Amino acid sequence: MLRRLITTAVFAAAVLGPVTGPVQAEDRFITVASTTSTQDSGLFGYILPIFEAKTGIKVKVVAQGTGQALDTGRRGDADVVFVHARAAELKFLGEGFSTKRSPVMYNDFVVVGPKSDPAGIAGSKDVAAALKTIAEKKIPFVSRGDKSGTHMAELALWKVAGLDLASIRGEWYREIGQGMGATLNTAGAMLGYALSDRATWIAFKNKGDLQIAVEGDKRLFNQYGVMLVNPAKFPSVKAADGQAFIDWLVSAEGQKVISEYKIEGQQLFFPNANDPNG
Repeated sequence: MLRRLITTAVFAAAVLGPVTGPVQAEDRFITVASTTSTQDSGLFGYILPIFEAKTGIKVKVVAQGTGQALDTGRRGDADVVFVHARAAELKFLGEGFSTKRSPVMYNDFVVVGPKSDPAGIAGSKDVAAALKTIAEKKIPFVSRGDKSGTHMAELALWKVAGLDLASIRGEWYREIGQGMGATLNTAGAMLGYALSDRATWIAFKNKGDLQIAVEGDKRLFNQYGVMLVNPAKFPSVKAADGQAFIDWLVSAEGQKVISEYKIEGQQLFFPNANDPNG
């Protein structure tokens, strides 16, 4: 009986091959917690198949606001975080949840609003003056309100404008606690204004009556950075494969691929991995 069982097992192994081989190949993946703009803009859909074909490493993206993505990293539920809020990234680094932050690319934010332009700010390059006007006239402004990188940038811009939201906010200021798409849809429905990253705005299909009202202010600069979650804190982190993804993003090849991603001829992200101030 024992010999028959052994013979059967050997025969099955010969026919099916090693059980662990294909499973291990399929299991070679990393989890990247990233901002919604890299996902919603279509960037990941463009660059990840190229990376996966080159390395055999699959990338599972958890698309969240930057604050949530960093918290996912803090729980050890991601191998890499790829976000856009420098101050929050440096805090993550300082807390020991990563040991290195690498700049990857940049674009900018834009203030969008209805073509009727009730605030009279269309064409302005001064975002602080534009926000002051919106607040003074109590024109609807829709905020993501979700601790995303865009939300953090918006809050910082109100401070740059010298305005204390806690004291001036009213019905005109609407926090919705949702992503960029929902924010833009709400702004369109309310004939109000909103801050958007340019990549999501370009990719957004339901612009309706919205248009860019304010752009070109250097204070609207939007930098993206990437970090490996510290494997010393979380041994489950796939450090080698996660670092391979980071290394590819900042390599000449990765940077070229990022620069080549366009929608209707418009480049969405501009690589700057070699910028020490990135």
